[in-house]
Amino acid sequence: MNLRKRFLPAALGCLAIGLALPSASTAFSSAQRDRFQGAIIDHRPRLNPAYKKIKRKHTRYLIVHTSELGLDTTLRVVSRGKQFRNGRRTNGGHTHYVIARDGRTYRILDKQWIADHAGTSMWDGRADLSQLSIGIELVGYHYAPITDSQYRSIGLLLRILKEVYGLDDRAVLTHSQVAYGRPNRWHKHDHRGRKRCAKNFDRARAGLEPTWPYDPDVRAGRLVADAQLADVFYGPRMMAAAVEETNLISKHNTAWLIAGEDFDSSSTVYQFPDGRIYTGDQISDQVGWNRLPADTVVLLNHSGSLAELKDDGPVKTIADGFTAWSLAGRSYNHSTTIYFLPSGRIKNGSMISDWDDLPVSTRLIIGYKGPFPVRKDRSAYRIAGKKYKDPQTIYYLPTKELLGGSRIEDFSRLQAGTLVFVPAAL
Repeated sequence: MNLRKRFLPAALGCLAIGLALPSASTAFSSAQRDRFQGAIIDHRPRLNPAYKKIKRKHTRYLIVHTSELGLDTTLRVVSRGKQFRNGRRTNGGHTHYVIARDGRTYRILDKQWIADHAGTSMWDGRADLSQLSIGIELVGYHYAPITDSQYRSIGLLLRILKEVYGLDDRAVLTHSQVAYGRPNRWHKHDHRGRKRCAKNFDRARAGLEPTWPYDPDVRAGRLVADAQLADVFYGPRMMAAAVEETNLISKHNTAWLIAGEDFDSSSTVYQFPDGRIYTGDQISDQVGWNRLPADTVVLLNHSGSLAELKDDGPVKTIADGFTAWSLAGRSYNHSTTIYFLPSGRIKNGSMISDWDDLPVSTRLIIGYKGPFPVRKDRSAYRIAGKKYKDPQTIYYLPTKELLGGSRIEDFSRLQAGTLVFVPAAL
């Protein structure tokens, strides 16, 4: 058995030059391509030495992924491998290129070698596409927007690779298009939908013509279609299809639609609105899949301690594997999302250009206004009114401690310089 394929990471088997993006019919200039190639960051020295390099005999496809992680964790996992809770780990080599959200592009593995990026996959009757393709990871999530800088960089990279290998635009596919799953408790037959990564990839913004008008393996009867992905890629609306940009459980956004085959993985975490936390492998026995409450947050690729996710009320903490987007969703860059950096600096979301640069242990609160400093002539009561003792009213003490109002024992002893943040709805 090919152990590298068996232990492919859950979602990473899926994975800044200010000029206008090209249309599908516009080529980049030689100078633009040369500048882009010269700026690619060589990350190959960090490849796990245990990864066995095998030369690829044929290159027929270029597979686009979303990494479902932040930049630092993406680079570590694709290069060094993924550590599982049960002690297993992979040997890295899970993609050829990584493109950060600011457009920086990293070379993980020389393009001549096979990268273990596609897992169980098929396209037009050809299986195991890792043997036939180059993998490109866009840092981010399949339920989050891909940035303009990423589209520009991947447009340049795809243009170069297509010329090198003599490929046309139809050779560019997403992992969610080519991945498939074996029969399981939910599906009686081999089926699409095993991965959701890069279902938010807009080909036109990368300078590509439309994809295939149909799934050749579904048409030939080799696989059963996934209704949502079929609508996204081949339906009458195609990319205009309503791809829900959230990792929250709702009536129409199920665990399967968010996490794909990783819905019941120990690395997928479900954080309930009441603060309870379960891993995917606990839901069936302890909760039941049909009893997941609305607004449950689904967090992918979590390999750390669940203690990092303990409920601190409104205060969330960026930990290894979790970004501002995974915690705040589409509010990550709003002025009402407040970030408390480990350095002591405070910024609102409109001041943050990208979550890749936020350090681990950064704390955040979502849907707040402030800061309002406590002064001798401005008490907590004058700032927050009757809500000054409410757990949703947040106090940032000079000691960098964040406390809800219900945890303040003596308001008369609040130090000058304490900052108050109140829900924006007040």
